[in-house]
Amino acid sequence: MKVGSKYYPLHQHLQQCEQETVSLSFDEIESLMGSSLPTSARKCKNWWSNRDSPNALQAGAWMQAGYHVQQVDLEQQVVIFQKVQTQDIIQRQDGEINWTGEAIRALRKHKGLNQEEFATELGVRREAISTWENGKYTPDRTKCKLLNYIAKEAGFGR
Repeated sequence: MKVGSKYYPLHQHLQQCEQETVSLSFDEIESLMGSSLPTSARKCKNWWSNRDSPNALQAGAWMQAGYHVQQVDLEQQVVIFQKVQTQDIIQRQDGEINWTGEAIRALRKHKGLNQEEFATELGVRREAISTWENGKYTPDRTKCKLLNYIAKEAGFGR
């Protein structure tokens, strides 16, 4: 989430929240942002979906802060965000994280990185991150060790 993004203040607010569940009215979100939500946010539940897409900047705001939208009430104009529990995503084997695509994606998002940035940190091409996250391939043993080190340093999966 880039600092200059329209949705960055929402991201920052959620990132600073200590609560598992955060309920915000549309007006409160607009107040945080300092601007209006688009009309589609008020009329379409789909606008609030938890999708990992470069075109869904709004979803990046809450997802990169570690939340998913749990419920949207268009009539009451309220959205409920739920903190994502990484322990639900992480599977361990012999005390080490089993680096499934879902776990790799969760680590990347925990660090607030896009695939290109994460690939640079790991010393691989962006396409490798994509194929790992999509479950087409898995990282080799050396990369799994590096992922474990990065996860530990980032406080991921405790």
